[in-house]
Formats: sequence, structure tokens, C-alpha cells
Amino acid sequence: MTGGRPFGQLDDGTAVRAYRLGDAAGLSAEVLDLGGILARLEFPGAQGRTNLVLGLADARAYQHDPAYLGILVGRYGNRIAGAACTLDGRRYQLTANEGGNHLQGGATGFGGRVWRVDAHAPGMLALRYRSPGGEEGYPGTLEVRATYRLDGARLGLEFEATCDAPTPFNPTHHPYFNLAGDPAVPAGAQWLQVPADGYLPVDGALIPLGEVAAVAGSPFDFRAARTPDAAPDPSDPQLRVAGGYDHCLVLEAGHRHAAMLYSPHSGIAMRIDSDAPALQLYGGHALDRQHPGIGRGLCLEPQGYPDAPNRPAFPDAILRPGTVFRRRIEYRFASPGRDRAWDEVVAALDRT
Repeated sequence: MTGGRPFGQLDDGTAVRAYRLGDAAGLSAEVLDLGGILARLEFPGAQGRTNLVLGLADARAYQHDPAYLGILVGRYGNRIAGAACTLDGRRYQLTANEGGNHLQGGATGFGGRVWRVDAHAPGMLALRYRSPGGEEGYPGTLEVRATYRLDGARLGLEFEATCDAPTPFNPTHHPYFNLAGDPAVPAGAQWLQVPADGYLPVDGALIPLGEVAAVAGSPFDFRAARTPDAAPDPSDPQLRVAGGYDHCLVLEAGHRHAAMLYSPHSGIAMRIDSDAPALQLYGGHALDRQHPGIGRGLCLEPQGYPDAPNRPAFPDAILRPGTVFRRRIEYRFASPGRDRAWDEVVAALDRT
């Protein structure tokens, strides 16, 4: 299917196109067929239309992006230790693309592939990708469809996938949010609330140690809204080992939402809803080196547990033939105004 606007070419000459959802009056998005990348997301705030996500100039910049800006992540989001796992008694060696570990689906992953556009309308974009058996070392052929839907002040994303052999599968989405829309405003100045009562401590390679630790009394307690920059103890060993926030938060059972974020600078607020059991929080601290000048954003990635294929105690993350995988992520936006009390922010989001 054709459509969209030209967005440059990859190194091999493959053309990439950008598809617009929404209109100039409210929420609008621009999504690439390359990696399903959310390249732009605008919403009216106190200073007019505001871009809420970090982005790059063209297709080639995204092709060589080490930060995974805006991509659909798969087959497996986050990390798999040793770039290997054993499944039904057979050992599979995956692509090692972060030292000896596997990160965000491998060297190319879903985010570096050009997806087929199944359908495009003002409020919808459906993308499809066929991942052949052996790609990045994964067993089985995987058919995955990712559908963006924009309705009013809501942007939804749904993954649907099937396979012909058991395979690790944990897709997620990787936009960097700075609701201020200004690279000079620290991403850590946003107010964040996450209904998570546990988190996964990690080792020096950011691989989970295998335990779920309580957030109470730690810098990972966002059950009451606060800014990430206001960590109770910035010298916490887990913040030191990761260089900041790069940890999986375990959502409370029956959580009403996955996260809420608010910028007192723009007056814009966001709520994330998802059926995933966990949320990766990444503070974007590597962006200062990877993309100087674009500022920082917070990654809030609904997902399963990292390294679950190697951790029997973690929730299962294997997709098997005959099963249809579905994961839902929805972003809801409101403009309650600058310097609002948190209860006003929540009320505004609840009305969207």
C-alpha cells in the first residue's frame, strides 16, 4: 500500500514513508513504516502545539540510531542474558548486541525493519511484519501486526502475533517522552506516578538478579507522584550501577493504569494504560552522548519481565503455536494547565 509522505532512504536505497494520524486541532501523530517508529506526537498545550516525543530528521538517522527512539520493539523487549535461552530442551543462541547480551530484539530487531502497511486512515495505521525463523537467532516464523489508533486525545497501539514454533516474545514500544516539548527542560522535571510495588534489581550488565524487591523506601517508589530528579537517595547502589533509572517496575495486581506523567512547564499530562505486567523506566541518560542537542526523554515501556526465558520464576514469555498473542498500550492526553495540583491532573486525564 502506498501513501504517506517521503521520509528519506536507508543505506541500501529502500524508501521510508511517514504516515499521519489525527489533525492539527488536537492530538496528532506521525508514524514511519520503518520500525513502526512514532516519530512525532503533538498536542496543544499552554504554548500552543507541542511535540511530546524525541525524534530524528530522516530515515537514515533512525537507521543508525543507537537509542531505539520511538520504535516497536521485538521479538523480545529489554535484555536476555548471555544472548541465549533454553526452550523445550533446546539451546538457542540469539544475536549479542550489547556486550554478551541480547537487547531490544537484536542487531536489527523489529525497529530496523520496514513493515508492510496494511491499512491507513486519518485515525488508524495497521502495520505487518513477518519475522522468519532464525532471524536474530529466534526459533519459528512469527507473524506480527501492530495497529495504531488515534481517537480524540487517545493514541492506542495493539500488537497481535502468531507463530509456527515456540518462541520468546515480549514486544513493547520505545518512545522518549518530554511533555515540555523543549530540549532545555530536563525530562526528570516531569511528575511521574507508577502503581508499582516492586522492581527488579539488576547487575552491572543490567540483567535482573532474579528477585522482586519492594519499592518502599527506595528511589523506585513512584506510587505517589514525584519527579525522577527528586530521588530520595541518588547514591542508591541500583541507580549507580545503571547510571540512573533503567529498571523494570512490577505493576501492582489489578492496576488501573500503568503510569501517569505531567509537565508543569507545558501543562500537558499523559496516562498510559496497558495489560502488560511491568513497566521499564529509563531516564534517557545515554542520550547526552548518543544524540547531543535533542535533550532527554523518559521511556515508559509496558512489557513482560526482562530475561524471563532464563528465569522460571518470572511470568512466562513464550509464544506457542495455536495461541494468538495480544498486547494493548494506550496513551491518553489532557491539558490541565501549568503548575496544577496532582488531583487536578488526574481528573483531567480521567475525563479524556
